[in-house]
Amino acid sequence: MSEIRHDLSLARTDGRIRDRRESPLDFRILARLFGYTRPYAARRNWLFVFVVLRGLQMPLIAWSLGAVINGPITRGDRPGIVLGMLGFAGLCALASLTMHFRLKLGMQIAEDVVHTLRNEIMAQLLRMPMPFYDRSRLGSIISRMTSDVNTLRRGVQRVFFGSLVQVGQMAGATVFMVYYNWRLFLVILVAAPFIHLLNMSFRKRMSRASRTLQESFSRVIATIAESVKGIRVTQGFVREDINAGLFRDLAEDHAGYNVDLDRHTAFYMPVLEFSSQICVAAILLVGGWLVLNSPETMPVGDLITFFFLTSIFFTPVAQLGRQFSFALRSMAGAERVFRLLDRAPDWKDRPNAVSIQSIQGSVVFDRVCFRYDPEKPVLEEVSFEAEPGQTVALVGHTGGGKSTVINLLSKFYLPDAGSIRIDDRDMLAIRSSSLHRQMGIVLQQNFLFKGTVRENIRIGQLGAADEEVVQAVRSLDCLDLIESLPDGFETEVSEDGIGLSLGQQQLVCFARAMLADPRILILDEATSSVDTITESRLQAALASLLRGRTSFVVAHRLSTIRKADLVLVLDHGRIVERGTHLDLLRLDGAYATLYRQFAETESGRAGSDPRRRDGAG
Repeated sequence: MSEIRHDLSLARTDGRIRDRRESPLDFRILARLFGYTRPYAARRNWLFVFVVLRGLQMPLIAWSLGAVINGPITRGDRPGIVLGMLGFAGLCALASLTMHFRLKLGMQIAEDVVHTLRNEIMAQLLRMPMPFYDRSRLGSIISRMTSDVNTLRRGVQRVFFGSLVQVGQMAGATVFMVYYNWRLFLVILVAAPFIHLLNMSFRKRMSRASRTLQESFSRVIATIAESVKGIRVTQGFVREDINAGLFRDLAEDHAGYNVDLDRHTAFYMPVLEFSSQICVAAILLVGGWLVLNSPETMPVGDLITFFFLTSIFFTPVAQLGRQFSFALRSMAGAERVFRLLDRAPDWKDRPNAVSIQSIQGSVVFDRVCFRYDPEKPVLEEVSFEAEPGQTVALVGHTGGGKSTVINLLSKFYLPDAGSIRIDDRDMLAIRSSSLHRQMGIVLQQNFLFKGTVRENIRIGQLGAADEEVVQAVRSLDCLDLIESLPDGFETEVSEDGIGLSLGQQQLVCFARAMLADPRILILDEATSSVDTITESRLQAALASLLRGRTSFVVAHRLSTIRKADLVLVLDHGRIVERGTHLDLLRLDGAYATLYRQFAETESGRAGSDPRRRDGAG
C-alpha cells in the first residue's frame, strides 16, 4: 500500500509540473487529431457544411421570431402572421434536418478517427521490443486502447464539431445584434473580458484535475487487469482482503480526483451562468432606457428580438463551459495516446539489416554482456560456439543467466557488449522478422490463444493444411492424446489455454514448433509441465525434432542433458564449465554437483509414480 501511495504522490507531482509547462488546450494536438480526418475528407467537408448551416440557423430562427413580432403582429396582419408561422416552422424543420446530418456525420468521423488510432496503437505495441513490456503495466496499455481512445471519441463527437456549431451560432447572433442595435451590443463587449478572465482562472485548475484523473483511471484499470490475471495466486495465498484493500485505496483516490474535477466544474458553471445573466440584466436596463427615451430608434419589437438573439448568443457560452471539461479530458487522453505512439523503441533493426531466406544454424556468442538493470549485470563475457545441428544444454541455478541467453539468441533483447553471429553474420545485420521465421520457441510458460487446438498449432505455419497439422502431432507420437480431447483438434481453448491441462498445453506448443520446421530450436524448460510418462513418449519424437537443427535447451531433465553435444554451466552470468555430459562428470565440478541433484530429483519423481516403479516408460 505504501508503494501505491508513493506512486500516486509522484503522479500528482508530475501532473503539476506538466500543467505548468503545457497549455490546457494544446493546439498542436488538436491539429494532429484533425490530421486523422484527411482520409475521410469528403465526409469531413460535408460535415463542415452542416456545422456552418447549423451555426447560422439558430440566429435566423431568433430573427424570424422578431420579424413576425415587429411586422405582422404589430400591424395586426392575420394572413402575415400565418405566413410568418409557416416560415418559422420551415426554418425549424430545416434546422432539425441539418442537426440530424451534423450528428450523424460527426459520429462517423469520430469512429473513423478512433478506428485509425486503435490500429496505430496496436501496430506500435507490436513493434515495441521486450524492454518496453518489462517497464509497462498491462492495465496501463489496455487503458490507452480503451478509456483514452473512448475519451477522444467523445471529444471529437461532442466537443470539436459541437464547439464549432456553438461558435458559429455566437457569430451569427453577433451579426444580427450589431444590425439591430450596436449600442446594446457594446454591453456584451464590456462583459466579454470578464468572462474571458473567468475562463482563464478556471481552465488551468480544471486542466490539472483532468490530467490527474485520467492518470488515476489508468492505474485503476492496470490494477484490475493484474488482479484478474493473477486471480489464482491471489486466492491460492488468501490475499483477497489485502488486494481488495489496495484496490479500495486506488478507487478512493480516483473518486477524490473525480470529486475535485466536479467541484471545479460545479463552481465554474454557476459563476459563468450568473455572469451571463448579469449581462442580460444590463441589456434589459440599457434597452429599456432606449425604448422609453428613443422609441423611434429602438422599438419594443427590436428589443424583444435583441433578447432572443442574446439568448442565442449566451446559450453557447454555457454549453462551451460544459464542453470545456470534456475537452480537457479528451486532451489528457490524446496526450497519453500520442505519448505512446511517439515513444521510440529501445532498439529497432538497422536500416541496412537484410532478410535471410534460410540459415544453416551456426551460432556464436562472442564476449556477450547484458544487463536488464544498469546496476545489475546478468551476463558477463559469455562466449561459446554451436555448430549447425548441435544440441546445446544450458544448466545452472536459478538466476544464472540461462533464460537471458535464450532471450538474446531470440533477439528479444540486444547485448550491451559483444556480438552474436548467426552463420557468421552479425545478428544486428539481420531483420528480426526473418530471423524469427527460422526459429521455433517452446517456453516454460505456455501461451495459447483463444480458438481451437488446430488453430493454435497452425500458428507455427499459418498456411499449413489440416493434414500437415495432424502429421506434426503424429510425428510427436501424441496423436491419440489430442484426439482424446472432447472435440479433438476442434477443442476450444479459452484465454491462456484454460480448458487443457498443463501437459496438454505443452503438447500443443511442441506441435506448433514441429509444424514450423525451424532451423534453430529453443526449448526453455519445455518439458517442465509434462509428466514423466508423457515425456517418455516425447523423447523419440524430440530426438527427431532436434535432429539436423541447432537446438538450445534449458532443462532440468537428465534425458535431455545427457544427449546434448555441448553442456554450458552458467553461474551468476558467467560460463563456469563447458563440455559434454561425460566430460563434465569426470571433471567432478559444478556440473557434477548439479547432476547429482537432478538425479535425486528424478529418482524421487519416478519413485512416486507407480507406473515407473513397475518399469513403465
